[in-house]
Amino acid sequence: MITGGRVAAPDRVLDDGWLAVSDGRIAGVGSGTPPEGPAVDVAGALVVPGFIDTHCHGGGGASFSTLAPDEVQTAVQAHRRHGTTTMLASLVSDHVDILREQIAALRELVEQGDLAGIHLEGPFISKARCGAHDPLALLEPDTGTVDKLLRAGQGAIRMVTLAPELHGGIKAVRQLAESGVIAAIGHTDGVEEQLLPAIEAGATVATHLFNGMRPLHHREPGPVGVLLDDERITIELICDLVHLHPTVVHLAASHAGRDRTVLITDAMSATDAADGRYTLGRLEVDVHDGVATLADNGSLAGSTLTMDNAFRNLVLGAKLHVLDAVRATSARPAELLGVANRTGSLRTGFAADVVVLDDDLRPLKVLRRGEWVAEVGRATLST
Repeated sequence: MITGGRVAAPDRVLDDGWLAVSDGRIAGVGSGTPPEGPAVDVAGALVVPGFIDTHCHGGGGASFSTLAPDEVQTAVQAHRRHGTTTMLASLVSDHVDILREQIAALRELVEQGDLAGIHLEGPFISKARCGAHDPLALLEPDTGTVDKLLRAGQGAIRMVTLAPELHGGIKAVRQLAESGVIAAIGHTDGVEEQLLPAIEAGATVATHLFNGMRPLHHREPGPVGVLLDDERITIELICDLVHLHPTVVHLAASHAGRDRTVLITDAMSATDAADGRYTLGRLEVDVHDGVATLADNGSLAGSTLTMDNAFRNLVLGAKLHVLDAVRATSARPAELLGVANRTGSLRTGFAADVVVLDDDLRPLKVLRRGEWVAEVGRATLST
């Protein structure tokens, strides 16, 4: 049992709150005098649901673009130390046969419950907005290729990011949506007339809004304007305050609101690891002071963000409420992934996925499925 904390219930923060845990699940939530039993007194710390990251490429020096299960586990554990108890493994664009092998390797960890699924960020994206993706690996979507990748996942692929303006893009969105896969719009140079049909076809997510897409213009709203303003779209924000200025985060999250805002890390292998030279897919990346950039042109190449710091940045940097941060890092992504009936909130009967944060919103303890995670927040946090 956790006692003496400020417990972030779905609708309010409970002062002098407690959280009872039994058999890996939350057995009760309340405030005041807790039930009898062994307890961990967190002395006024903030108790929030475990974080859910729907867009992450690696961490701890390890990448998800691998065939080695041990490397995947290294990345998972790196983020778990920072409070991420549920996550998708994101793959960058690569040749289809290589992606199929990577998907098959990750699928085993999805089946084991270490990952909540796989996110394909490409290869169906715009060369004009490909960012840290190898241009030589990019393809226009066609029904056969999309089906080949989905079949490799055997249900493990939960999200695919694509540029709908590509030939076959709208058809691919419809194919994904009908297959029960989240169709996300990203790395796109499309204009409004090309984006709206994709939303009508079933696209529901904006992949890291602002980044990797045509910018907002007062005479052409482009992806930023269309996706931010459409009530059917959930927006991802990389809240490291490097990819996005705090004011931009505040504006976007305030406009989209709690029901449409999700924080992500877009973290690459250098997360929770030392600065130096890394790879993201096939491209070399230099990391200096926690900022990852392509070695050949200096473009941003993912982040070294962890979800605890995304939470902290939304509250202390972008000046939003703690409950906004809880919703954006736990409840809303749980809804997006279809797991909101078992995790993402501190409710009786839900998985005991919990993060205890100090007064500076840094992690003190992490509980995943009722088990304490070791070495919480071991590395220096990125800001």
